[in-house]
Amino acid sequence: MSKIDIPVQVLRSEAVLPRYMTNLAAGMDLHAAIPAPLMLDPGARILVPTGLALAIPPGYEGQVRPRSGLALKHGVTLVNSPGTIDADYRGEISLILINHGQEAFHLKPGDRIAQMVIARVLQASLREVPLLDETPRNSGGFGHTGFRIEIDNA
Repeated sequence: MSKIDIPVQVLRSEAVLPRYMTNLAAGMDLHAAIPAPLMLDPGARILVPTGLALAIPPGYEGQVRPRSGLALKHGVTLVNSPGTIDADYRGEISLILINHGQEAFHLKPGDRIAQMVIARVLQASLREVPLLDETPRNSGGFGHTGFRIEIDNA
């Protein structure tokens, strides 16, 4: 498995450096860098700092994803998932948590709240054309394999 070097700046004393929890893990856990516990009510969302800034090399991004255990046990996930940390971003990484559960979620300092996957990025050059090539699917979108959604354009 190949590795890249990513400089990390610690911005808050509560910050915990991300690390892989197993040898073959794709994602590193991101932690809540908060000075005291917080409560997230059902249906509420909150911006949670990690206390970290990264210098991701050009050609890579950080993909921020929910933790499946939080989603299953508490209904807590990320609002914008996956989130992207671009190679030119140098600010603090903060995560928007939302509670889809039935009960308040108690967030403690240092809790693991998301995971970050470092991935290669390929930028595309878009070229305008008058028509696209045909495929068996063509413009079949939502429900094209059997489930139909009717949209009233009136």
